[in-house]
Amino acid sequence: MTFSPIAHRPPILAYTALATSMVLVGSYVALSKVLVLVFPVMLLAWLRFGIGAVAMVGWLRRQPGEAPLSPRDRWLLFWESFFGNFLFSVCMLFGVSLTSALAAGVIMAAIPAVVAILSWLLLKERISGRVQLAIGCAVGGIALLAVAKTWNAGPADASGQGPALLGDLLLFISVWCEATYVVIGKKLTGTLSAKRISALVNLWGWALVTPFGLYLAWRFDFASVAARDWGLLLFYSIAASMVTVWLWMSGLKQVPAASAGVFTVMLPISAAAVGVLFLGEAFGAIHLGAFTLALLGLVLATWPGHKARSG
Repeated sequence: MTFSPIAHRPPILAYTALATSMVLVGSYVALSKVLVLVFPVMLLAWLRFGIGAVAMVGWLRRQPGEAPLSPRDRWLLFWESFFGNFLFSVCMLFGVSLTSALAAGVIMAAIPAVVAILSWLLLKERISGRVQLAIGCAVGGIALLAVAKTWNAGPADASGQGPALLGDLLLFISVWCEATYVVIGKKLTGTLSAKRISALVNLWGWALVTPFGLYLAWRFDFASVAARDWGLLLFYSIAASMVTVWLWMSGLKQVPAASAGVFTVMLPISAAAVGVLFLGEAFGAIHLGAFTLALLGLVLATWPGHKARSG
């Protein structure tokens, strides 16, 4: 028995759920730069998970017909949260602050490839030639975005701000964390509903970050936070902990992990779009080429195969 509302519907809805999830992730990653200026990183993570836990308290209940959690499911939920929520967020935020835009873009472009590799190693999924081409398009698109950012920075800035080894290492770790999140999520969707996965993974994330959050909260002046920042925190918490996870798990029920991994290209693409539309970054021919490659990758990954069309 399946529990996702998307499980028996046409694949286009699953693709839409996956793409929307990554677009939202990229959006709140870009907007979270504002919140990092207001809250310490670990305090921000603690508040995010706490707000998400309150919003999803009704999702913790087992649905009719759903089996109780097995020991294997409990461990998978823990590792899903540890890698996909806790470690990914920490490495991503600290890594981007330490390294260059070029290094960040190129390293994060490896997510679809790493997802495909882990799917092949752990889930025994075959990587078709078309998915391989889609991965190449995704990597090429984000690499072009990284080059465009470097060119816009100017020669003086590029020479004076070399990539930091620690930042590169943290971003590379976050790539594997995100890929692990995709692969473990594929295993979980076989036995649990998307809503319950979202709630339990968030609860584990809150538990993992609570010691750091309590320590920082004791010393933080909450009265100094503006109403606008509280509103942005609410959006960030609901989007990051609730909406994006539910959309992603719902889509994974019907899409192989290797193909779903290509949709992670939308994360840096949407982050760049937020920068162009809301932060005033320049948009030129290289950006257009990057978006074209990214969309081509999505078409290659999601276009119905010969058997699917004939069926």
